[in-house]
Amino acid sequence: MPKPEHLGQAGLAGWREKVADGIAPRAADKTPVSEEQVRAIVGAAFFLLSVYYVATTIARMVKAARE
Repeated sequence: MPKPEHLGQAGLAGWREKVADGIAPRAADKTPVSEEQVRAIVGAAFFLLSVYYVATTIARMVKAARE
């Protein structure tokens, strides 16, 4: 079974991965979490923002279709 950190990091690719690479070391130094956990949190946040964007876009499409 994959670790939760690996699932969160699956959302990191391209520029998102570079953002996480820049944030993770500094955040891990100042908080009680590891770099791997910070990267997972950033990856999960990007994933959730993507889901939110798609959901709101679909909602707007449905609303426009009903008008």
